[in-house]
Amino acid sequence: MSAKPLPAPRKRSAGAKTNPLSKRPRVGSASSSQTKRRIKNDPGSSTSDQGVSGLKAEFVDMFTNEIFTSKGITNALLKQHFGDKRYLQLVPIINDLTRSGRLSMGKNANNELVFSLVSNQIAAKFVGLDASARLVYQVIEAAGSVGIWTKEIRQKCNILQQKLTKILKTMESRQMVKPVKSVSAKTKILYMLYDLKPAKEITGGPWFTEMEFDSEFINDLRTFIILCTRKMNGGRGVTLAQISDKMSQAKVSRVELNMDEVQQLLQTLAFDYRIEQTSVNSNGEAVFISSRRVTTMCDFRWWDALSPDFHFRDIKFEDGVVLKAHEPHHHTA
Repeated sequence: MSAKPLPAPRKRSAGAKTNPLSKRPRVGSASSSQTKRRIKNDPGSSTSDQGVSGLKAEFVDMFTNEIFTSKGITNALLKQHFGDKRYLQLVPIINDLTRSGRLSMGKNANNELVFSLVSNQIAAKFVGLDASARLVYQVIEAAGSVGIWTKEIRQKCNILQQKLTKILKTMESRQMVKPVKSVSAKTKILYMLYDLKPAKEITGGPWFTEMEFDSEFINDLRTFIILCTRKMNGGRGVTLAQISDKMSQAKVSRVELNMDEVQQLLQTLAFDYRIEQTSVNSNGEAVFISSRRVTTMCDFRWWDALSPDFHFRDIKFEDGVVLKAHEPHHHTA
């Protein structure tokens, strides 16, 4: 029995199409691995990433300068520093930092665009807040320790009162801003950054306690100053610096008073004729003493007042003060 011959292979017709997938390398093939290796080790991609990260690091490092920490960096200064070509590469970096909350934008007094770097801690508090909330924060930040009224915030941000109230409540809960009352307008509410200390124009300084003028505290300090003028240096006079040092040593004030505040107390006593300036020492400092006793004793007898020309006379008092004659007053019926 003879073996059957094998069938001849089919010939592909000229119009038959080849399967393009048959020529593709398999996932685990050597050609696929080589392709991946070429993409991974592409020198152009690595150089580009390093350039962007270096540019970003240089931009962020600019904010460590003390000049830019408080005032920010203007857009014109960035163009001058980086040049036109590198500035165009900086634009996407600025956009990324702004979206992540690390960079804030505003305008200075010259209406120039200013960039300010936000710390990571503050940026984390902005998570979930929209652009309106960021604008409200920038307006409050620009007000500083003086604060800003809610009405002014609404006008500058062009935002509805209902939405502004919601934003402020959210920021208060995150300890980003805080409400403050002013001694000049107790019914109005000011807002400032949470970590700021209100200015003296808002709190009234040491002369106010719980938004009320503390007259008792001021009278105690005035009495102590009068005792200083009478007893220190044998009553021959004391300077402002000596009074301030004595008040600090005696701890008569519940808050620390600076020289300007002690001088305010001296001025009130001088206006009330309780103390007076007698001379100036060798250092050019004014010397204060207690006011001398005021007397009405003068060199005329009581019946002299009945003389028709009494108002033309000069009156000399016992402390050396001379009262000049007054002009006569003519009265009509």
